[in-house]
Amino acid sequence: MPEGSLPEVLVFDVNETLTDMSPLADRLTDIGLPGSLLPAWFAGVLRDGIALTLAGGRTDFATVARDALLDRLARERPGEPDPEAAAQHVLGALPELPLHADVPEGVRALHASGHRLITLTNGSADTSRAVLERAGVADCFEAHLDVQGAGGRWKPSSAAYAHALSAADVRPGAAMLVAVHPWDIDGAARAGLRTAWLRRTPVPYPSAQRPADRQATGVDDLARQLGAAVG
Repeated sequence: MPEGSLPEVLVFDVNETLTDMSPLADRLTDIGLPGSLLPAWFAGVLRDGIALTLAGGRTDFATVARDALLDRLARERPGEPDPEAAAQHVLGALPELPLHADVPEGVRALHASGHRLITLTNGSADTSRAVLERAGVADCFEAHLDVQGAGGRWKPSSAAYAHALSAADVRPGAAMLVAVHPWDIDGAARAGLRTAWLRRTPVPYPSAQRPADRQATGVDDLARQLGAAVG
């Protein structure tokens, strides 16, 4: 693909990139854990899933997320009478999460301008589809993928990105990963994809990781950069 040309396919990460996970803080509070625990819990889920992939293991997001919640409950609420139900109360909210405010308009603009869109998550493709259906934009995506299609190997494993490329039937340079997580950007870049980092916080990009080809404040901003009419 010529330098500077537009990508054929945009591959979207889901958790935190498209979805606003802040409502999960209330679910943590419901089960007696501090809502402020949310970032550490989610980071721990990613750490454990990625570490398992590196070690050659395989499991799904729900299992790792459940285990992380049970660990927290055992440490902070050792008298919890039904920790399994408490964990499920939190995880049950995942398909009900809202999208960030910039996502619906940006997604519709990209779709209307002819961009091919797919999702690729370490979580569940069914959950991704449910969240996007609730927001009325699921049909803008031609496929909803998760890493179970890559043998359970979590991003940033190259196998995960290869799964998306195979599903879209494009070469790496024709696809662009869109994500809020620098580790995802770095992994996709090493797999040969182009990348766009959504900078949703003031936290700087890590200098040790490969930089993104583009930087945007949201999906609507990225759509404008790629020539789509927004608004």
